[in-house]
Amino acid sequence: MRWWDIPAVTALEDALFDDAWTTEMFWNELAQAESRTYLVATEGDEIVAYAGLAAMPDEAYVQTIAVAPAHQRKGLGAELLRRLMDDAKERGLPRVGLEVRVDNAAAIALYERFGFTAIAVRKRYYQPSGTDALVMVTA
Repeated sequence: MRWWDIPAVTALEDALFDDAWTTEMFWNELAQAESRTYLVATEGDEIVAYAGLAAMPDEAYVQTIAVAPAHQRKGLGAELLRRLMDDAKERGLPRVGLEVRVDNAAAIALYERFGFTAIAVRKRYYQPSGTDALVMVTA
């Protein structure tokens, strides 16, 4: 992901999430280039998916994964997650964490396929909906 991708990524973010990240949040993430990896998937000139990872001193954290509805269930989310996991491994960070909406069964199943296990629930984490978040980590 590059700065010029932010308008398209933000538009997709707004279409997918009621608790969407702002343009400023994406700018802030890209400004931390040494500790962040952000990817986009395109079809032609259109961004159809994106994902991001934050590298901490002792673990990595999946910040976001999003796939446009017309492109879901085609393996894009899995491919982006695989690349983020590879990046974490290359950085020497074997533990990866994330939060996912408790009502997002498809995402939870994807994360479980990649070895994530649930360790906690963050009550009312997602706003404004008040939906709980499932905290998941790899071993």
